[in-house]
Amino acid sequence: MSLHASSHLNIVQLPHNYNYAKPALKLTVPAAPPPPPSLAVKNAQQNPEHAAALFPPANQSICNVQQSVAAIVFGDGSPSRLYPLTKRRSEGAIPIAGNYRLIDAVVSNCINSNISKIYALTQFNSTSLNSHLSRAYSGASLGKEGFVEVIAACQTPEAMGWFKGPADAIRRSLSVLEEYPVLEFLILPGHHLYKMNYQKLVEAHRNNSADITIAVHGSRRYDNPGFGIFTVNSKNQVTGFLREPGMNPESAQHSATFTDIPTQYNIYPGMGIYVINRDVMINLVTEHFPTANDLTGEIMPGAISLGMKIHAYKFEGYWEDMTSIEAFYHANMESTKNASTAAHNSFYDRDNPLYTLPRHLPPTLITDAVIVDSVVGDGCVLSRCKIKGTVVGMRTRVGEGATIEDSIIMGSDTYPGSIVQGVNANHGVSNIPIGIGEGAVIKKAIVDKNARIGKNVLIINKDNVQEGDKEANGYVIRKGIIIIIERAIISDGTIL
Repeated sequence: MSLHASSHLNIVQLPHNYNYAKPALKLTVPAAPPPPPSLAVKNAQQNPEHAAALFPPANQSICNVQQSVAAIVFGDGSPSRLYPLTKRRSEGAIPIAGNYRLIDAVVSNCINSNISKIYALTQFNSTSLNSHLSRAYSGASLGKEGFVEVIAACQTPEAMGWFKGPADAIRRSLSVLEEYPVLEFLILPGHHLYKMNYQKLVEAHRNNSADITIAVHGSRRYDNPGFGIFTVNSKNQVTGFLREPGMNPESAQHSATFTDIPTQYNIYPGMGIYVINRDVMINLVTEHFPTANDLTGEIMPGAISLGMKIHAYKFEGYWEDMTSIEAFYHANMESTKNASTAAHNSFYDRDNPLYTLPRHLPPTLITDAVIVDSVVGDGCVLSRCKIKGTVVGMRTRVGEGATIEDSIIMGSDTYPGSIVQGVNANHGVSNIPIGIGEGAVIKKAIVDKNARIGKNVLIINKDNVQEGDKEANGYVIRKGIIIIIERAIISDGTIL
């Protein structure tokens, strides 16, 4: 679904400055709607007559979430987990389910939860992500004071380093984050796939009068705790953070091991989602832990050690944090299933639509093709081919006689001509057009954007290799899944 109406999106590059004044007792907000979408203009005007509306009474209903909560979305994850898909983009910018980017799921959750102030903090390989956010949400229907604002890391004479972690990014971004006098900040990873009503999360936070509320998964195993493991008592109070192998000593001093946990406590994996009171967050990153870089491994254990009131919010629905190529592959395969269950994320939910960039592409052209259990994006040209259990991204060209099964084809940024020259891995000129060539066979593979697959190519993992690094040849293998690298060229007749 695409977005229309009026709002604004700005990309702001911040000076790196660790010294920030404490927030004043009286805060103000912009007097008028911001200017038209611009990547270089920020509205810094303030008018105190609107300030009271942003501070609802403590017992007011969650209808004020739109005004009193700001979301902070991190567009960067670990670039190594989904490499080579992150070779030229950040995790949040990776295409999924034909028409979307991963960050669309998180931004859509905010919009569907009436949270209209959204900051996106970006750094690693951020060009594609920044472009997508600025084009997709600059016209979002977010109300008079709503926005999606990109805060891009930068270097200054005072601070030459980049963001060192989420906590450091928040600290360096306070000059922008403090502009609106919200009550809470909702902190979100931008590369996860799930649907959550954040209003319920904020309501639970306020009902508990908590300083911090940590979203944990109530049914997922904790064998790969990317966002830590927390101990929770019978009152849903977070009592500890479990020490993980390889944790640095500074973080570990405020944590426990599995053997330390009393039997009356439950343990849950964190989701990287936090609601933190505004003043609490500012004090944590500037006063209590001014050199901490990580939220999960440093700030949260530190907050527990300070005796802050921290509650857990148990989430039972579908949640995929994309910890591996295999997880990303299966999430896409699930999008081809015509069912909405707790085990799958439905992209066809009328009540919770997924928003993205309106691209104004023509309908897909299908000529004598057989397509079964697949998702096909806009603007594709599919000619006398067979496609089964596959996600086909936008502007994909599939030649006659090609067969694609159980695969992800990410598509193309442009429409190729019949002959488009490119450069192959051996630096020779190639006349292979972007897309899938005639007679090609592709099974259990991920073909990244703008790849050129020649005629009669077989991408079938004929030797059943589980792990392989052939990046110089345009592909790698992870868990038996062949990944064709973005812009790679696979010559006619190649067998992989």
